[in-house]
Amino acid sequence: MTVKNVEKLEKNQVALTVEVGAEEFEAAVERAYKKLRGKMNIPGFRPGKAPRAMIEKLYGVEIFYDEAVDQSFPAAYMQAVVEADVKVVGQPSVEMVEISKNGYTFKATVDVYPEVKLGQYKGVSAVKGEVKVGAADVNAQLKEMAERATRLAVVDRAVKKGDIAVIDFEGFDNGVAFEGGKGTNYDLEIGSGSFVPGFEEQIVGMKAGEEKDLDITFPENYTPELAGKPVVFKVKVNEVKAKEVPAMDDEFAKDVSEFETLKELKADLKKKITADRQAQVDRAFEDALLDKIASEMECDVPKGMIEEQINGMMQNFKARMESQGIPFDQYMKYTGTTEESMRAEAAGPAEKQVRVALALEAVIKEEKLEATAEEVEAEYARLAAQYGMEVDMVKQYIKEVELRDQLCRDKAVDLIVANAVAEAPAEDEKAKKTKKSKKDEESDAADAE
Repeated sequence: MTVKNVEKLEKNQVALTVEVGAEEFEAAVERAYKKLRGKMNIPGFRPGKAPRAMIEKLYGVEIFYDEAVDQSFPAAYMQAVVEADVKVVGQPSVEMVEISKNGYTFKATVDVYPEVKLGQYKGVSAVKGEVKVGAADVNAQLKEMAERATRLAVVDRAVKKGDIAVIDFEGFDNGVAFEGGKGTNYDLEIGSGSFVPGFEEQIVGMKAGEEKDLDITFPENYTPELAGKPVVFKVKVNEVKAKEVPAMDDEFAKDVSEFETLKELKADLKKKITADRQAQVDRAFEDALLDKIASEMECDVPKGMIEEQINGMMQNFKARMESQGIPFDQYMKYTGTTEESMRAEAAGPAEKQVRVALALEAVIKEEKLEATAEEVEAEYARLAAQYGMEVDMVKQYIKEVELRDQLCRDKAVDLIVANAVAEAPAEDEKAKKTKKSKKDEESDAADAE
């Protein structure tokens, strides 16, 4: 293999003209012959036993060229990339220039890692929010905990909003049952809005054992088969269950936490909420700084890098759907989207992520940031403790070069944040927070009483 020419093009592209010589190509043709001969029927020979010369005489010497190129191209291309000392991005666009028994020449046009000219990355300013946690926030968290601890009790009365009605139901369109309109012993929370509009409201007032026909008209934006249609649901209430919300007292605190008193639980919740919100504020501040640095740097981002980022985003999304038991094709059908439209929508965020990554790598290079062996081992140990795994097992999943790169990116972010200027939120935001803090003070006072 010989690199005949390296041509730098616009927008971070390079065209490599590469020649694969006769000896190298002949070896590839021989491999192609051995692979394909079993599929060829030559008169007078058993399958796979016909000499190469005979096959070439019948079909032409070019018969094995395509397979030979397919086999030899990847190695030739990668060797050319190394020899030309270019950092390629994505897959090349390949043009076959010439091919004969003496070898072949191809031209590979490929995106290369772009040059980045950083703007200001020290002393960058961005808005940083303020963290205030009051009694109202703590009480909201307590309410969620109480809802999780809520018990359901069967009651002998009519259904009210907020109850769970255990029902049998079946829907009919002009007297004919329709698909997906039937359920048995279904727990329906009245007021949840989980059923078609008008359904839950008509359950209110019914008692266990009572049956009723509900007249329902489906919304216009419903499934095409039923959109806008008037139907009848035959409903029977089997049971009525009411929620029993626990009282907010010391006993409640003991039941839902490791604390002995409600006061201790509230103090712990306030501490955790504060930490969570501080982490959110810090992350938002970091993101704002990185966005600013990335937007102000000079760099032509190759389309190949953006495409690779979109591919990764799509793969992650498909994996999340699959983990939730939702096949990707079904998701697209339910949401009325296509993979093409999703990729188009992801293009903007993908470019933004690529620009941020390029900016961080430029800062790492500018500041000569490195991760020491001790730091790498410490991070492996931290991850092992976090996931309850042995360090050697973590090393099997995360390569050292990947971990080292991430540590360097973290150092770059820390450097940017340490040298940044935090701006106060706008006045209207402060006014909202002041108003909220006054409510929290009133709530705190009420709690103290």
